[in-house]
Amino acid sequence: MTKEELISYLTGNFPEAEVKSGAQYAEMTVKASDLHETAVQLKDTAELSFDYVFCLTGVDYAENMGIIYHIESVEHRHTIVLKVRTADRLNPVIDTVSDVWITAKYHEREAYDLLGIHFNNHTDLRRLFLEDGWGFPLRKDYVDEIRIVER
Repeated sequence: MTKEELISYLTGNFPEAEVKSGAQYAEMTVKASDLHETAVQLKDTAELSFDYVFCLTGVDYAENMGIIYHIESVEHRHTIVLKVRTADRLNPVIDTVSDVWITAKYHEREAYDLLGIHFNNHTDLRRLFLEDGWGFPLRKDYVDEIRIVER
């Protein structure tokens, strides 16, 4: 599907989502409570067949944390951006999609390690790069007095 066809399809089939045209891809924003179910539908719907997460980005907003997923259909060769925000910035929690897309497993661990975003039901949620107790260096309020790092 083209970007315009994807926008039309997503708008018609995901009425609770906000769908718009991004600079490069169709973008769909869903509520945190709808994330996992939406992910399953995006993967299992034959017309979409989104079977691959090739990028997951955690974002520190002023009031909460966001997760941005770039997902692709290898079969159909189309891509969308799926966005979601946590309810809380200090204790950000979101459901894992690593059971839907296995490639999300290490991406989620990275977001946990660097931003402190907890992914419910993740099978191996532990730090990927840093030692326990390090803090979350990609948070806007991160301060490390020992290494004199301040954001």
